[in-house]
Amino acid sequence: MSIRLTGMASGLDTDSMVKELVSAYSTKLTSYEKQKTKLEWKQEAWQELNTKVYGFYSGSLDSLRRASAFTSKRNVTVSDSTKAKISAGSGAAAGIQTVEIKSLAKAAYLTGDEIHMSKVGAKADSSTTMGELGISGTKTLTFSIGKNTEDHLVVPKDVEIKDTDKISDVLEKIKNETGLSASFDKGTQRFILHAETGEKNDFSVSGDAADIMGLDVANGAQKQDGSDSKIIVNGATFISDSNTLNIGGLTIDALGVTDTALTINVSSDTDGIYNMVKSFFKDYNELINTMTKGYNAESAKDYEPLTDEEKDEMSDTEVEKWEKKIKDSLFRRDEQIQSIMSVLSNSIMSGIEIDGKTYHLSDFGIESMGITYSAENEQNAYHIDGDAEDKLTSSKADKLKELINTNPDLVQKFFNKLADKVHDSLHTKMTSTSLRSAYTVYNDKEMKNEMKNIKQNITDWEKKVKNYEDKWYDKFAQMEKAMTQLQAKTQSLTSLLGGSN
Repeated sequence: MSIRLTGMASGLDTDSMVKELVSAYSTKLTSYEKQKTKLEWKQEAWQELNTKVYGFYSGSLDSLRRASAFTSKRNVTVSDSTKAKISAGSGAAAGIQTVEIKSLAKAAYLTGDEIHMSKVGAKADSSTTMGELGISGTKTLTFSIGKNTEDHLVVPKDVEIKDTDKISDVLEKIKNETGLSASFDKGTQRFILHAETGEKNDFSVSGDAADIMGLDVANGAQKQDGSDSKIIVNGATFISDSNTLNIGGLTIDALGVTDTALTINVSSDTDGIYNMVKSFFKDYNELINTMTKGYNAESAKDYEPLTDEEKDEMSDTEVEKWEKKIKDSLFRRDEQIQSIMSVLSNSIMSGIEIDGKTYHLSDFGIESMGITYSAENEQNAYHIDGDAEDKLTSSKADKLKELINTNPDLVQKFFNKLADKVHDSLHTKMTSTSLRSAYTVYNDKEMKNEMKNIKQNITDWEKKVKNYEDKWYDKFAQMEKAMTQLQAKTQSLTSLLGGSN
């Protein structure tokens, strides 16, 4: 930064004079700087609003358009919960159903007889070798897994047991080569084998190592055979290797055999569905009210962003109020805001055809109150009749809840289709164009280009102001130089004249 010493000869306030001379250029520069500030505020406001719109689009709106959002909300009661645990998911039909549990699926389980080491009084553990249990050389365990049928012939599987193998090695061999779970209980000195539930996973053990390892059923080992469950649902019989059955949206966990059929009552979760719809309109109302308030904001045409000099002349509170006035008016009568509001309101108030009949939100006790009865800037919001939390409609009959109870399928179809329509309309509005990016409801690309141009104008005018200032400072410097030279000559002449006297 250059240091200028001005007015030394002339006594003039050169800085003030130059400032006045370049004021027209400076005013233009200040105008661009204010435009930049205001555009930055507007970009921030749009980014915040766009986040709200996209949050609504991908949140409660997207959930409402899915059938599973309704069908997953089912209440289930069981006449005897000690016999079965039953839950209802997507696709579970409402109504009374019956379940009989004739048998439970069991896992094949073999508890070996107590083994005895060749060394009297010794106890085996995982590091004990099979030789110490009495196996010499190589012996065999033969496993037959499954059941012979017309389509499947069981092929026995031999597992070699060597005298040098540790118990831990043998357990690993059985697991890897047969798929059975195998363990050794050190406390009871027994081998234990078991499979998954079901008849197809049943197994038997034989071979010359079986007796030595206590796995021979004929010599003390205890075996529980694997079996299937038999569950009758609404008269239809289902055989399974599991005690969990998924059918028609119901998940049945069998816990015990029944003497008589269980009664299952599947009903719509009225409160769950009601609260989901209510939550959707809460989000919708917050969004539409925000836009309505912005669009109807008071004018701030006489307000512009403040310069640093202007801020210095005001208190912090005054500056805050001034800037809030401008920020609150950024969406006033904005065409893009109006367009988004139109997309939302037109799609949500449209009729939905179901089974040849057209329905509207009013048929479900949901309406907007209009300017006459609504609070300021809330005329586009929707209210649910009978909503205890809404003072405008709490006294009315709750038609929505009644329809959820009496005709849940109609409620589901209507709101699925309505949400689809609103979703599709917003999706189209957020499609990428030359002016805006994807999933954006405002012309962000256009605003970026506008900001780029303003920044370039500021750079250009900063140069112009600097050049114009330099021009005038140069002229005043030349004047100062001339006056200094004139003063020097005058002093010299005065000195000569005085000397001649």
